[in-house]
Amino acid sequence: MTNITIIDYGTSNLGSMQNMLKKLGVASRFATTPGDVLVAEKIILPGVGSFDAGMRTLKATGMIESLNHVVLEKHVPVLGVCLGMQMLGGGSEEGSETGLGWIDSRAIRFDNVSYPGMRVPHMGWNEVDVKKASPLTAAAPERPRFYFANSYHVVCNDPSDELLETEYAGLRFTSAIERGHIRGAQFHPEKSHRYGMWLLKNFAENC
Repeated sequence: MTNITIIDYGTSNLGSMQNMLKKLGVASRFATTPGDVLVAEKIILPGVGSFDAGMRTLKATGMIESLNHVVLEKHVPVLGVCLGMQMLGGGSEEGSETGLGWIDSRAIRFDNVSYPGMRVPHMGWNEVDVKKASPLTAAAPERPRFYFANSYHVVCNDPSDELLETEYAGLRFTSAIERGHIRGAQFHPEKSHRYGMWLLKNFAENC
């Protein structure tokens, strides 16, 4: 089975992700340098916190050029998680930094003015609906649900990039994206028990 490289740029506690992969019998390693990235067979890009801080920290590691090379030229499969999913796009309303630009999308804040009763951030468990067939969502359990912790959600300019959708306080938003070998999940699979194990197992074995 492929060894998964987890990008470590200092923005989140990566132990829970590695522990979940270990439960699945999936080998993983952390990447902290551009050279670590260049030998990756499969990549998870995690992240928590603000968009600008995440992008600036990732830039400071010098890993972006290596990430662009392995993802865009070598077509190494990648899964962005939480802030990592938002960073796959062009940018965010949260700040002014440019994202990786791998998927034509932008993160916007939950609109709790138009949706009274919506609490921001969106915290807790929520169900997802599969919008298209994908190796990442193969053999989906009944009513899959995941743990969310987000104030912003991704809007794709191309609807064909939308993989999962979630309803929150009357708003249906994109909770996972996919363009070819590039995928992102807004929720935290590493905190989502058997549903997270299902998704990460598919990423490890099928993607």
